[in-house]
Amino acid sequence: MKNLPKIIVILGPTASGKTDFGIALAKKFAGEIISADSRQVYKKMDIGTGKPAGKWREGVYLVEGIPHYIMDIIEPDEEFTVAHFKKLAEEKIVDILRRKKIPIIVGGTGLYIWSVVDNLELPAVVPDLNLRQALEKKNLEEQVAILKDKDPDTAKKIDLKNPRRVLRALEVVLASGQSFVAQKKQAPPAYNALQIGLNWPRAELYMRIEKRIDEQMESGWAEETKKILAAGFNSQLPSMSGIGYKQLADYLRGVKGLEETIREIKKNTKNYAKRQITWFRRDKRIKWLERDDFAEAEKLVAEFIV
Repeated sequence: MKNLPKIIVILGPTASGKTDFGIALAKKFAGEIISADSRQVYKKMDIGTGKPAGKWREGVYLVEGIPHYIMDIIEPDEEFTVAHFKKLAEEKIVDILRRKKIPIIVGGTGLYIWSVVDNLELPAVVPDLNLRQALEKKNLEEQVAILKDKDPDTAKKIDLKNPRRVLRALEVVLASGQSFVAQKKQAPPAYNALQIGLNWPRAELYMRIEKRIDEQMESGWAEETKKILAAGFNSQLPSMSGIGYKQLADYLRGVKGLEETIREIKKNTKNYAKRQITWFRRDKRIKWLERDDFAEAEKLVAEFIV
């Protein structure tokens, strides 16, 4: 591990402050950021994904002067898998290191992060539109039931409340006849990774979640969702299955009132944060900071990169 190229990872649950933290570290240590967020990859989906405001300049998305990669790059109806992320991330890591900068992966999508840190060899099954459309006619509970029947090993290991993960696992096992997790093999590590996690007391994290959602609504999240739907993007797309956009699409159709919608978004976001924490806690390599202790992070990074 000592002789491998070094990368930094900033992770944690939603609303833990990863974006600002990553930018501050990038400024301090001449770093460039690779986003490991399965939502911020989409164009047009800015407010609801918490995408930092930036500008495209010469093919690079800049936030406060810091390059951000794998962010704001595809349309809401385009396919983007963990395999896509890993390929792009590794290309960017090579480029960043070549320019004597430090790659900093920032995000809360655990599988994206682990695909690089653990050098996962991912299933080669390409997305099957016809199979996916047939599966999408079933609700999440029905999909989970099929997965438990066809691939019980995977059902025990993935987040069964994440529609995209369940759908992809089903797609792989039904198309290949092989277990999704059995096809995810770990190759020898390609990088020496320092993983830093932001840990907040649960009550404080929930307050941060509620505050952020209120701010997102005030910033026009509902209007953003309306524009996406008006542009012809279906509310059933995987990109729209994330917390918030799905509920707001129902609100815009008159299915629910605004107050009920906001309550549901807050509740689901808190539950998602709990699942993120559970998943991240399994990785004993993560160095956890209390809240956003930047001084401790500086110390960890400085010791790591020498």
